Amino acid sequence: MKKLLISLLFSLTYFFIGFIFVYSQTKPVSNQTSTKYFLILKGTSASEVAKNLKEAGLIRAPFLFKVYMKVSGVSQKIQAGQYKLSPNLSFFKLISTILKGPVEIWVTVPEGLTNKETVQKFIGLLKPSDTILFEDDFLNLSKNKQGYLFPETYLFPFDASPSLIVTKMLATFDQKVKEITLDQLIMASLVEEETKTDLERPIVAGILYKRLKAGWLLQVDVALETYKKTGLPEAPIANPGLISIKAAITPEDSAYWYYIHDSQGNIHYARTLEEHNLNISKYLK
Repeated sequence: MKKLLISLLFSLTYFFIGFIFVYSQTKPVSNQTSTKYFLILKGTSASEVAKNLKEAGLIRAPFLFKVYMKVSGVSQKIQAGQYKLSPNLSFFKLISTILKGPVEIWVTVPEGLTNKETVQKFIGLLKPSDTILFEDDFLNLSKNKQGYLFPETYLFPFDASPSLIVTKMLATFDQKVKEITLDQLIMASLVEEETKTDLERPIVAGILYKRLKAGWLLQVDVALETYKKTGLPEAPIANPGLISIKAAITPEDSAYWYYIHDSQGNIHYARTLEEHNLNISKYLK
């Protein structure tokens, strides 16, 4: 009986010491009320988040953060984005703030979207209160700017305005592209939509430039007007990515005049119309 009581006393003592230690580690790091931005990248694990929080001076014990997230089963609920946190938040208040979601969110705009498709991407993620007004403002601000809204992964606040978004995308284009003519940008948009892989983009650009020089109809499926009249479309048909832009600026010369993609997306080139028709018969019928 005496041994049992001693064992129980030791257990209670260890529990009490452990409780005091854990409690001390959940207290705010400091009493400073200033906030700081904390960025969580896509694919970051709870363990990495804990380490980064410690380095940012926002938590005391990264191990405790990892254990809590795993035991409570909420580690998968951590969203990528920008958070606004303060070192005066307690451990559990900080976790609660993180689980509410970021104040800024990553938005990936893929290559080849039109302006109308681009704004729908933002509406779906930012969820503005008035989607019609948001779309109208975005399209008005980006009018005659299709081709110049650079496809990229951006970090935007949830309350980002169309003006902020359009301005940032145009600025990114200027930063990434530097110099390009309108004709080159139009060609880049055709190449973006006509090709499947980065390797084929400069070759297809070279083929299309040869057709232009020879006075042929371009005949690209993504721009039906090119079946009716010679020359390029009047404006970019979409917002091309950097590789398509580079292909349009520095196309690759080849002996080819024709190309098709088969049902698996593989490209097949031809030097003559006869070869092209054979490819069509072989790969598309």
